[in-house]
Amino acid sequence: MTTILPRKDVVIVGLGWTGSILAHELTDEGLDVVAIERGPWRDTATDFNIGYVQDELRYAIRKDLFLQPVTEAMTMRNNTSQTALPMRDYGSFLLGNGVGGAGVHWNGHTWRFWDTDFQIADHLTRRYGAEKFAELQLQNWGVTGAELENAYDRFEYLCGISGKAGNVNGEIREGGNPFEDPRARDYPLPPMQMTYAPTLFAEAARALGYHPFPTPAANMSEDYINPLGIAMGQCTMCGFCERFGCANYSKSSAQTTVLPVLMKKKNFELRTHSEVLHVDLDASRTHARGVTYVDTSGEEFFQPADMVLLCAYGLHNVRLMMLSGIGEAYDPNTGEGTVGRNYCYQTNSGAQVFFDDKNFNPFVAAGALGQTMDDFNGDAFDHGGLDFVGGAGINCIPTNGRPIQTRPTPPGTPRWGKDWKQATVDSYKSTLSFSAQGSSYPTRGNYLDLDPTYKDRFGRPLLRVTFDFPDNDIRMASWVAGKMEGIAKELGGRQYTVSPRKKGWDSVPYQSTHNTGGATMGTDPRTSAVNKYLQSWDVPNVFVVGASAFAHNAGKNPTGTVGALAYHAADAIRQQYLRNPGQSLVSA
Repeated sequence: MTTILPRKDVVIVGLGWTGSILAHELTDEGLDVVAIERGPWRDTATDFNIGYVQDELRYAIRKDLFLQPVTEAMTMRNNTSQTALPMRDYGSFLLGNGVGGAGVHWNGHTWRFWDTDFQIADHLTRRYGAEKFAELQLQNWGVTGAELENAYDRFEYLCGISGKAGNVNGEIREGGNPFEDPRARDYPLPPMQMTYAPTLFAEAARALGYHPFPTPAANMSEDYINPLGIAMGQCTMCGFCERFGCANYSKSSAQTTVLPVLMKKKNFELRTHSEVLHVDLDASRTHARGVTYVDTSGEEFFQPADMVLLCAYGLHNVRLMMLSGIGEAYDPNTGEGTVGRNYCYQTNSGAQVFFDDKNFNPFVAAGALGQTMDDFNGDAFDHGGLDFVGGAGINCIPTNGRPIQTRPTPPGTPRWGKDWKQATVDSYKSTLSFSAQGSSYPTRGNYLDLDPTYKDRFGRPLLRVTFDFPDNDIRMASWVAGKMEGIAKELGGRQYTVSPRKKGWDSVPYQSTHNTGGATMGTDPRTSAVNKYLQSWDVPNVFVVGASAFAHNAGKNPTGTVGALAYHAADAIRQQYLRNPGQSLVSA
């Protein structure tokens, strides 16, 4: 028997970055909002306490903060000729579990995508011709960089981003990123103080004529009070960002930027340990009535609401749409349908340089403390004579020196025993690592759907991920790796290795949690699941907010764009949708 609850104006599924931002904005508008979160409540003082949070075994190895397959698994395959099998442990990517979501355990890289990303199909066609990317399924996002500038700015000031702007109102500024689009003002905080490794990397890059700059960081370079009046403290560079919550209130998350204000509002309610099973539609299948969820006792509830916002992790958003019958599922054979289309990942490569006479003290670190160069990112360089499109940011960001997982050793080192132990001693402090974070472009055969065989504990089909790195992206990674090798040589160590991304996605080793697409935004309902405001084309009182909206992934972390899109959607709801609820904001 399902218990029917009193109606709310808005029900939000998931309370991470996007859910928190939208809940704050819509409660400010006077709406009665409830958020339903599958995981537990998480708070800095009680869950990330300084007395125990820096526990590598508990959080980094045993993955205490992450979604476990017993709660929700996914199946994986590289192409449609294979039978997808369930992940018995999340490896390639790590999904958050609980209030704050993946924003709890991220490193803090906070980027703006470029206008050429948002208008990628038009831009590349004008510059190179459509044949240049014929093997890809690239499409415009339906929004421009200029339209999102204010939303990016609001997210950066909410988070207190530490950085150096390279282009303020068209003025190129020394020390920033000369390739970025114009912004209205600088970051709210100056860059973090650089450690030795990124300083050396930047010197080598500049010697080769490149343009390194401080990585925009959601790690506080100074004490900060954000526009909501929430205070954050200066980062202590403890090296416990990725896979950890921040005990020092120094890394931006929903807990440190929004929740202290949101949780005090009388028109906001949070229900944790409650899993939404599906969105309930009316008989016409064009209007959402609310959501059905189950709590830990197994009791089922129906929460009626005038508006439903899917703000879970992107992959979960897509699965909920499919389970609820919102939109037409994508079919790779015909190319028709939109939900599940354009799933993308991140195309990463790595390099290590081994020295005899350097001490980098890797344990003095933060998640986004480092230097980046965008000379080979996106379309910042001429692809005319190359056999690929896309690119990568090259980053030297030594995030940590934690003892279990930080064991750099040069090629030829045994994997165990006395010589391995000695090599880890010799290399621990004297190895400089840097990486390329590359774009991931969609193809017809990379997509998401529901698995026909495997089901979850409620009897619902698991999400099936069909993905392999496109040949275009592999060629890009190989070319960028050549540029990385030039930097490695310039650094002048005893020995170096460069490891470009190879064909054949393996879901076991960790690579990136930057999953994007599946509910892409755009101007054409035939190729996008949501419009430019992240409103479902098929069910107009449903908004789907997160990286699921990305039409492709750029060579940058997605969180800054996720936050900007959340503000963009919130503004559209407040200023347009509420004047004529239940109607589409964009004509199809």
